[in-house]
Amino acid sequence: MNLPQITRNTVAAAAFAFAGLAGLANAQILDTPASHAVIMDNETGAILFSKDGEEPMVPASMTKMMTAYTVFEMVRRGELSMSDKFTVSENAWRKGGFPSGTSTMGLAPKDTPTVEELLHGIIIMSGNDACITLAENISGSEEAFAKRMTNLAHELGLNSANFLNATGLEAVGHVISAEDLAKLAKLTIDNYPEYYAWYSLPSYTWRDFTQANRNPLLEVSGADGVKTGHLEVSGYGLTASAVRDGVRRTIVINGLPSMAARAAEGERLMRIAFNSFDLKTLTPESVDLPEVSVLLGESQKVPVKLGGELQVAGYKASMEKAKAEIVLPGPIEAPVKKGDEVGKLVITIAGQKPVEAPVVADADVGKLGFFGRAIEGLSHMLGGSESQS
Repeated sequence: MNLPQITRNTVAAAAFAFAGLAGLANAQILDTPASHAVIMDNETGAILFSKDGEEPMVPASMTKMMTAYTVFEMVRRGELSMSDKFTVSENAWRKGGFPSGTSTMGLAPKDTPTVEELLHGIIIMSGNDACITLAENISGSEEAFAKRMTNLAHELGLNSANFLNATGLEAVGHVISAEDLAKLAKLTIDNYPEYYAWYSLPSYTWRDFTQANRNPLLEVSGADGVKTGHLEVSGYGLTASAVRDGVRRTIVINGLPSMAARAAEGERLMRIAFNSFDLKTLTPESVDLPEVSVLLGESQKVPVKLGGELQVAGYKASMEKAKAEIVLPGPIEAPVKKGDEVGKLVITIAGQKPVEAPVVADADVGKLGFFGRAIEGLSHMLGGSESQS
């Protein structure tokens, strides 16, 4: 991939058209009736589309993804076993069971389900009673377990998260962003594939009570998770993930007016996620970068290359106008060793966060001797700084 030469002084950013990669503002190419929406590429974690995706929102039962993940981590560390049995309290039954509505596993006081059974009740049945039972038996109270969830979320980089309960039932200040929910889905898929498989199960039965999985996208090609949510204050939401032709994409939507609207918009955005966005990988071998100037060097310029792979995501309809810049921290002074980082290549697609990779020297440049430095200094005094052409 050939790029035009830099036309500005190396102290500044060097900008040029990047053939084959571009994007338009998301607002110009895609909109959604959802109040919050995100499309993410799972392999890279790149956010392909975001509508208020960084804004903390009320997640409702999508909270249960973090409840389950917290338990997965404890099992991995040996703090819990899937076969451990926990006793159901009257509080868990009254607050999260049949008296509170349909988001229940159907537990009764003094039942002793295993951790694995409770996780199935959370993941498939969206059981509030199962969440509270796990929380009380692990941390002594749901509030204490919610603090553990929040602390773990922050350790994972999900900094928008603030959990006040394990269920997602309404509580002022109980929030997480759509982008962080997408990242949580990726963490679950990548770190716990054996447990993530439970999210695709169509139903689960505890004793004589059966509840169907509410995820409306499970019938869509390649979809295998993740979790729905609904409260009056939040509207209808969905975190969903699917794989097609070896590519996985994850969407998050929230704030829709009905289950039907959630299903229709979820299917539409998942189709767009695969059909309308592309991901390109740039390697040091595939990109030709212009040389940059060197001060007080035996050579006035040094060849450079990408220091690693750079993955760029964009809308397929507009992959022709991306802006690429070599950004230098200041004048590059000799001596320069091959492999030294001299700056960064920054790719900017309108409506998305810039992505960057290090730019490194591709040759050694020795330092001029005393007389050479004196002559170059005199040249600069007489003629001023010379820009590249």
